[in-house]
Formats: sequence, C-alpha cells, structure tokens
Amino acid sequence: MTDSPAVEAARAALARLVLDVPDFPEPGIVFKDITPLLADHAGLTAVVAALAEAGRDAEGNVVVDKVLGMEARGFILAAPVALALGIGFVPVRKVGKLPRETHAVSYALEYGEATLELHRDAVAPGERVLLVDDVLATGGTVKATRELVEACGGSAHAVAVLMELGFLPGRETVGDLPVTTLMTV
Repeated sequence: MTDSPAVEAARAALARLVLDVPDFPEPGIVFKDITPLLADHAGLTAVVAALAEAGRDAEGNVVVDKVLGMEARGFILAAPVALALGIGFVPVRKVGKLPRETHAVSYALEYGEATLELHRDAVAPGERVLLVDDVLATGGTVKATRELVEACGGSAHAVAVLMELGFLPGRETVGDLPVTTLMTV
C-alpha cells in the first residue's frame, strides 16, 4: 500500500525537522526534539493533515466524533487535528488537573506508575474517538486512554502518533486498535 501525499509530505517534514539530541534527558538516550517541526508552518501543517487521515474513511469522510490528546505533547498535535476534522478536542490529563468529576485509570510505567483522567462527560455514549499523541512507546498511555473512553461509553477508533519507538512493545499493548505512525525509530 502506498502512502498518501499527506503522509509523504509529513514524513519528509519529520526527516527534515526532527532533531536528535544525544544524552537527553540522561546519558545513553537520544531524544527526538520536535520543537523545530512545531515552529515550521509547512511542516506542522503536513503533520496535522497526515494525522487527521486516521479519523477519515477511504473517501475522506470524517468517521470520528472527537479527538483526544494525551498530556502534554499530545495536546499540541490533537487540537489542530480536531480542527482539521471539524470536530472537538478533549484533553486527557494527569491526575488532579481536571476540575470536574472524572474517570481515572492508573497504569505501569517503565519505572513507577501514572494515572490519567478524563471528564466523565467528555465522551458521550456511542461516540467514536481518535487518540493522538506524539510518541507510541510501551503503549500504556494509549491503553489507559482507551479504557477512559470506554468508561464514558465511547469507543476508540484509532491511534495516530508522530513517532513510534519500534524497539518497545507499544503495538502489542494497544492490541487491535489501528495505529498510524509517521516515523518509526
């Protein structure tokens, strides 16, 4: 299957604008810095268009009701994806950051545990959502977010991410949820 022009443009922008930062945040880690991509209008536009494709069918019709972005860099990408699709954006936050009644899911990290929350009324029963984040690593954040959506009565349609860390089991953890990734590291 060939990539769409939007995906090809996004991948070219990522190749040109994502910078490797060695030994950050600790020795031995090569951090992928997306800030040059975010600062480049054409690159960001290409990435948003490519990520938004995950919320459309083969004819280009929008098939999701909302876009959820996971804290914190997922917010940066998910909000413009929602605008591109003509639908609403919903933030998934770390524990204690949302002001009203929430659903919460805790999950294991490589070193410790984290908890994510979603307003109880953020996703209506029957709504289909697109999950957007910057990186798919172990898949724990996506799995927890999917559980939050299901607790509201909605369903996750797909996941769209800028980058996937191919050496980690993200796709296995995500299970049957379709994953769109623009760059595999």
